[in-house]
Amino acid sequence: MTTRKGTVSATREAAVTIGQDPGDAWETGTARGGGQPAPRDAKARGGGAGAGSRRRRGVTLVLLGSIVVSFLAASAAPTPMYALYAKQWGFSALATTVVFGVYALAVLAGLLTFGRVSDHIGRRPVLLAGLAVQAVATVLFITAGGLGTLLLARVVQGLATGASLGAVGAGMLDLDRRRGAVANSFAPGVGTGSGALISALAVQYLPDPTHLIYVVLLGVFGVQAAGVLAMRETAPRRPGALRSLVPDVRLPAALRGEIAIAVPVLFAVWALAGFYGSLGPALTGALLHSTSVVYGGLSLFILAGVAAGAVLAFQRTEPRQVLYLSIGALVAGVAVTLAAVSADSAAGFFAGTAIAGVGFGGGFQGAIRLVIPLAGERERAGVLSLLYIVSYLGLGVPAVVGGVLVTEVNGVLLTAREYGSAVILLAALALAGLLVRRPAKAAPVPAGCESSG
Repeated sequence: MTTRKGTVSATREAAVTIGQDPGDAWETGTARGGGQPAPRDAKARGGGAGAGSRRRRGVTLVLLGSIVVSFLAASAAPTPMYALYAKQWGFSALATTVVFGVYALAVLAGLLTFGRVSDHIGRRPVLLAGLAVQAVATVLFITAGGLGTLLLARVVQGLATGASLGAVGAGMLDLDRRRGAVANSFAPGVGTGSGALISALAVQYLPDPTHLIYVVLLGVFGVQAAGVLAMRETAPRRPGALRSLVPDVRLPAALRGEIAIAVPVLFAVWALAGFYGSLGPALTGALLHSTSVVYGGLSLFILAGVAAGAVLAFQRTEPRQVLYLSIGALVAGVAVTLAAVSADSAAGFFAGTAIAGVGFGGGFQGAIRLVIPLAGERERAGVLSLLYIVSYLGLGVPAVVGGVLVTEVNGVLLTAREYGSAVILLAALALAGLLVRRPAKAAPVPAGCESSG
């Protein structure tokens, strides 16, 4: 007699053999003769009850992906404007680092407090609230007249982003677990890179950029809110909403092994993003001997753009293989970047940035795809929020430390060498964890599927 555990294990092992995503194997195994009834969670691939036709699900997936893009574009938009703000209001470079730091802390607070609530009240209410709070933050940016208002705007923006990321990401997974996992990896890079570059172009070439860019974003949020009102709910309500507001970082037992692999990779790749976000503009300006803000946003745009391309290129590759390739690319890219900085080579710097972008996109995608297909329908927002918490810690903590070192201790070139060396060390630790934690022969049953059959 074949046991349920043995059937799931065999299905997952076969999936790894042919390069299929384990989550897809679990969902499609019965259709291919697996002999077991489809788990309740498999309905998520079809969007669950009320998700609508395939075309409607596709439109909804695009809408949700656009929300991730717009939120992260909005978070990157102020970066090219900090020099203008500093000139207008007379604050120091260290104050700029503080503005960056409070945003990262606010995102973490939003993830910890509201990250799981959409698993209880549904995705739509959380997304509508997040878009409304983003609109409030945007109005604060438009009306800002000093450092205090700017700090408040970043805090409100961070809370809205943190509260919404888990819900929007889980909504994409509700619709389609494979495509949703890819979209969760693809959209952040597109948002971060496009936000920085578009904002830089506005600062360079358009009138009143500190107001214009936010007016445009306000319009985007309004259109997206109308889309969320029109979309169908993808997650049923269930009790425990108030209890979910209490920060809780406990992990589902079935996912702990995969999360232990994913965490160091996520921290390393987002520390890399922090490197380019905090030091990239200064390094680019020094290498190109230019003060143009467009060049200042170019390195982050290249990193994020190549990362988005890597997500698409690796979407059919087995997640652990993606992680091995990505860690190698990350180490090689940072090494080339640091060598180019020492040699005063702008071409080498951008080449290293592109190589590192492969590591960023592939590492983020591989870590997401390793974990998320195993998360049950009732755990998706919480698990995804946990992965974002790790990512934002990797983005925020090293970048703030680097900013303090630049302004108070080392200067930009020495700090870049130290920061880059730290990123390489983090990547080496991630590789060690990946080598030590081999995939188990008896893989866990995805949460939410235990009672099926």
